[in-house]
Amino acid sequence: MSQAGPPRRKPGRPPSVEARERALRAAHEILMAEGFGRLSIEAVAARSGVGKPTLYRSWANAQELALAALIANPLPEVEAQEATATARARLLAQMRGLVTAFASTRGRQVTLALASADPESEFTKAFRNKVILASRETGRAILQGAIAGGEIASPPDLEVLLDMIYGPVFYRLLVGHQPLDAALADAVVETALRAVAR
Repeated sequence: MSQAGPPRRKPGRPPSVEARERALRAAHEILMAEGFGRLSIEAVAARSGVGKPTLYRSWANAQELALAALIANPLPEVEAQEATATARARLLAQMRGLVTAFASTRGRQVTLALASADPESEFTKAFRNKVILASRETGRAILQGAIAGGEIASPPDLEVLLDMIYGPVFYRLLVGHQPLDAALADAVVETALRAVAR
C-alpha cells in the first residue's frame, strides 16, 4: 500500500519545532475539551501563542490542523493476539479494541475531522493510511492467514469482506442510528466469519 508523502511546505521561514508542537498541543486540547466545531486557526493561535501566519505555513486550514493534531496523538493501539490464536479470536480482539477507541471522545473527533476534510489532500491521505487503513490491513493479514491454514474458505472478494468488517464502525459513528459497542464488534465478526465458514 502506498503511503501519502508529506504535504509541500508553503513559502516563508519554516515554523520552529517548538512552535509546531505548541500548536498541535493546543489544537488537540481544543478538540478534546470543546469539539471539532470549536477548532479554528484563530482559537489555536490564541491558545498556543503561535501566530496565524506561522500556522498557515504548515496547515492550509483548521481541518488539516485537526488531522495533524490527531495523528500526533493517535488512538490507543489494539492489543495484539498471539499468532497461534484463531482468526475469530484475533478479529474479535481487534474489533472490540477499535470500537472502544472510536467510541471515545478522541475517536469521535477523528471521525468528524475526517468527514469534513478534503478527501484528496495529502493530510487526509496520510491520516487514512495511519489511522483507518492500518486496521484494515491487520484484518487482511488475519484473514489471509486463516485462508492459507484452511480455517476459513476463500471469499469471492476479499476487499468486499474487509469492507463488510470495518465499514460498520465508521457508519455507526457518522450516522449514529445504533450504538457503537462491543455487541457490534461481536456481531460483525460472527456474521463475516459465518459467510466464509468451511
